[in-house]
Amino acid sequence: QVQLVESGGGLVQSGGSLRLSCAVSGSILSIYDMGWYRQAPGKERESVAVINPTGFTNYVDDVKGRFTISRDNAKNTIYLQMNSLKVEDTAVYYCNRHLYPFTWGQGTQVTVSS
Repeated sequence: QVQLVESGGGLVQSGGSLRLSCAVSGSILSIYDMGWYRQAPGKERESVAVINPTGFTNYVDDVKGRFTISRDNAKNTIYLQMNSLKVEDTAVYYCNRHLYPFTWGQGTQVTVSS
């Protein structure tokens, strides 16, 4: 059973930055495509960034140029560096396997104020 523990969220002003971390149990980062997702109030969960085992990354248009996904296989951790944050980035952020998710973690709340 893979466990995912997200951290690093918080309250930040528009234009600010946050770095999210996701600790993954087990050495799976070199096997699976992994991603960050977010769910805003009243909206469905959406994928925002993906990284594959070779390091190739992809982003939803809304966050391109502002967010960077990375991973540290030795630490079994995925990161999401978020810069130039906007109010509309406010959501609970989750990490998980891309397209075929494991059991979801608790997520980490990101709140961007104007």
